[in-house]
Amino acid sequence: MLLLSRISCGRYITRYGRLVSMAPEDIRSSVHADRATERPAAMGDTVVLNPGLGVGHLVPMVELAKLFLRRGFAVTVVVNGPPAGKETDTSAAVARAAAANPSVHFHVLPAPPDVDAAEAPNNLFVPLRRMNAPFRDYLRSVLPSVRALVLDIFCFCVDAVDVALELGLPAYVLYTGSASSLAVNLHLPHMQAQIGDTSFGEVGDAPLSFPGNRPFRPTELPRLALDRHNEVYRSFLHAFERIPEASRGIIVNTFESLETRALQALRDGSCVPGGATPPVYCVGPMVSSGESGGGEEKQQQHECLAWLDAQPEKSVVFLCFGSMGTFPKRQLSEIAVGLERSGQRFLWVLQTPRGDSGVPDMLAGARAEPDLAALLPEGFLERTGGRGLVVKSWAPQADVLRHGATGAFVTHCGWNSTLEAIVSGLPMLCWPLYAEQRQNKVFVVEEMGAGVEMAGYDAELVAAAEVEAKVRWVMESDGGRAVRERAVAAKEKASQALSDGGASQAAFDEFLKDF
Repeated sequence: MLLLSRISCGRYITRYGRLVSMAPEDIRSSVHADRATERPAAMGDTVVLNPGLGVGHLVPMVELAKLFLRRGFAVTVVVNGPPAGKETDTSAAVARAAAANPSVHFHVLPAPPDVDAAEAPNNLFVPLRRMNAPFRDYLRSVLPSVRALVLDIFCFCVDAVDVALELGLPAYVLYTGSASSLAVNLHLPHMQAQIGDTSFGEVGDAPLSFPGNRPFRPTELPRLALDRHNEVYRSFLHAFERIPEASRGIIVNTFESLETRALQALRDGSCVPGGATPPVYCVGPMVSSGESGGGEEKQQQHECLAWLDAQPEKSVVFLCFGSMGTFPKRQLSEIAVGLERSGQRFLWVLQTPRGDSGVPDMLAGARAEPDLAALLPEGFLERTGGRGLVVKSWAPQADVLRHGATGAFVTHCGWNSTLEAIVSGLPMLCWPLYAEQRQNKVFVVEEMGAGVEMAGYDAELVAAAEVEAKVRWVMESDGGRAVRERAVAAKEKASQALSDGGASQAAFDEFLKDF
């Protein structure tokens, strides 16, 4: 299937999964050449994956694609394109993923004319729902080669599963979060019904008890869940009400020995009272293999990796807050002062500040590079230049976390980042920002014991003294050493799950039987 789209920094065409930069005048001749050489997949051998929106949802879907490829399936990743004339952070991630995975076919759906990015900050599902029509058109064009669909949870929020039902295709859901947060979300409609017209933001501070989870404060729920009238929250409730009835199964990016409590609750039916929970398949941890982990051409090493090569083993604190994690200048200054006073080596990925309404704007345009001189305290870069490095906008996180010089990870607790820390055996300094990240913080700190909370995150400012104290604690203290040891133990369990005959491999085999 030929694809023309605008991706990242220019005009591109997909050729068997690779995004190739092309001048506009070259496109017409290339279209003719590709039509002559394109090879259709064997009937019934293609799996279509739809990752919804956001880099954090794209990465695990691409890793899942690799699992299907290893079992002989053809895979198409159908990406929802940005509104016409708009380039987003996700666009660059799609370009990198396609370049690194030439065996995967990437198809970017054209956004309909009525998709308006301006609507996204209030309810990103409004423009996303309008992508169901081009998704349906695409699937019709490639039938009957498609055996099944795997839909991101965002796609369930906008009823993309109805497209699958209409076309007679079995639909599965990939839950990109933890099994613990899945247990919460599947039970959330029941809990909301119990408190009726009250919002979770109005129930006080008494801990909530969800199946498979340690009790946590209502404020540890996503901010949107605190207001029952919020339209995005209502869309999520709708999605988790539909999953039990419309999904053939739930693929979860986790592994059995990591979340036994939550998985037991999911499988014994306590998360969906009076209903049936679809089969749950734990096939993780599915994490990025790193920027040098695929593709036909060896990519140039990022500057930060060369810098890490010169640092002592386990000596560097890595700070990175995901593709949408930004801070105002005031908070950036507190981080800088804390790092400087800590005396520890650090590698910090800093992004240009963006307004935060509590809803990650996945359709927002790509950000300009940050002006470090304007955002950081005067003289900070010069004073810390011998032991610290600030990287603008992006770094190859998976490679950094696996590097021998990295000793700890200051993270927003997105589930992808949490898993990458686990497979790297690194302790986490937990600084949740949005979505289910507060629940992930509870899991990492209280269930795993492999992290520590950065106090003040829920008061909108983490002070320099807290940054200094926690960075020193995790790198130097006896308590920090115990946390590091538990992180290494979790790494060993993850390795066992992914090994030949391991639990995650067995779970994927069981999933394929349902095909």
